[in-house]
Amino acid sequence: MEDWVMSSFSYVRFFEEFGIEDVPLVGGKNASLGEMFQKLSQQGVRVPHGFATTADAYKHMLDRAGAWDALHAELDDLDADDVTALARKGKRAREIVYGAGLPEDLASEIVGAYRIMQEEYGEDVSLAVRSSATAEDLPTASFAGQQETFLNIKGEESLLDACRRCFASLFTDRAIHYRVDQGFDHFKVAL
Repeated sequence: MEDWVMSSFSYVRFFEEFGIEDVPLVGGKNASLGEMFQKLSQQGVRVPHGFATTADAYKHMLDRAGAWDALHAELDDLDADDVTALARKGKRAREIVYGAGLPEDLASEIVGAYRIMQEEYGEDVSLAVRSSATAEDLPTASFAGQQETFLNIKGEESLLDACRRCFASLFTDRAIHYRVDQGFDHFKVAL
């Protein structure tokens, strides 16, 4: 891959551009993938190439849509032990995030990265869109299985939709409840 391509993205990073120290940038799972790609590839172990959106991409999406106030309105007074309220507010929070859509610049970068994967693996490449929270894989909290994963994603529109659904999954009922139980602020965690 050309160096100029990698450095031209603001919200997308390829696996060779981050490692285990970059959890705040790309989340725990992605930081581990970047580390494995770099270290194991040097040892001759074949690790599939890929890319990640940054925490700034998630924040940019919500900023551009003006979605923060609506999310605060849903979650600031949440009683996580009220299962009915949690389900209602979680559903609404997911709708807010999914409905925010992807800003054109972010969507363009995701599509650009996908096209690079197509050049590397062929036109019919399928991707996994996986959540990687900035508060993930910590010594005190794992967040494993709290957000959604979307497998075998093919095509630009399917990829963009899967990214939106993945971002929205930060507000699954179980993820909200887990953050409350672990003492994490909903608005300080990003995907």
